Amino acid sequence: MINKISLFFDEKKQFNESRFIRFCIRLFKEKPLGAAGAVICVLFMLTGIFADFIAPYGFNDINPPDRLQPPSWTYFFGTDQIGRDVFSRIVHGARTSMIIGLSVACISIFISIVLGVTSGYFGGKFDMLLQRIVDAWMSFPDLVVVIVAVSVLGPGLWQVILVLSLLYGIAGSRIVRGAVLAVKENDYVNAAESIGVSTFRILIRHIIPNILAPVSVLFTTRLAAVILVEAGLSFLGLGVPPPEPSWGSMLSFEGRSYMFQAPWLAIVPGIVITIVVYNINMFGDAIRDLLDPRMRGSGGQKM
Repeated sequence: MINKISLFFDEKKQFNESRFIRFCIRLFKEKPLGAAGAVICVLFMLTGIFADFIAPYGFNDINPPDRLQPPSWTYFFGTDQIGRDVFSRIVHGARTSMIIGLSVACISIFISIVLGVTSGYFGGKFDMLLQRIVDAWMSFPDLVVVIVAVSVLGPGLWQVILVLSLLYGIAGSRIVRGAVLAVKENDYVNAAESIGVSTFRILIRHIIPNILAPVSVLFTTRLAAVILVEAGLSFLGLGVPPPEPSWGSMLSFEGRSYMFQAPWLAIVPGIVITIVVYNINMFGDAIRDLLDPRMRGSGGQKM
């Protein structure tokens, strides 16, 4: 009996691995721009994880004699007004953006799935009440809500994660609800309900797997949006407090104050934010096309 169970899990593991390999092959073959975005995303994650090993200097190491040095072999992206290595601060800033971006994206997607799936599947008065609450929440400007909430809670890593998770999680439930409304009308859902399959099993086996395409796109768009919002908050002084490096704070003080004397202080963080956000969006679009069954069978670039 134990051998049969272990054999079953081994076969399932091999199936999942082969499916992942096929997905990667399709990604690089059919969506080269999305594959390039995936490579940049992986590099971004690895940079954040191994920032201590990649950065040649500490993010707050001060060397006054080398202040405002232009890019060189010693300082790849130059130095700032107090002699800190810009490249090292960019690398450590990637860790900050990665922690906030992934945390907010995962938590907000979980909130969106819970609210959107229950609202779309059960419908009725529960759906109407929940959607009116979502309407009221979405009526407030996002930036105003974030600024007010962070001002009340105070700047900090976990304060930013909490506020952005609630903001994007509640708003994203509307997209998930729309996908659930389309999926629950399919015949296989009606058949499962007619033979007495439990609601929980229907949601797990039939509803959620068939909304992965919009959810995956929602995840990547949330990840990109969170990086931009965090940079905006740090630019305004409401994000991660110093001396922890953040791409937005690098644009705010030294970038604005020394943009004519040392333009690399403003150009480098801006280019890094642009590259990361753009490639995350390209990767998300590729995932959407590859996971959406409606995109298959059209030949050429889409299967």
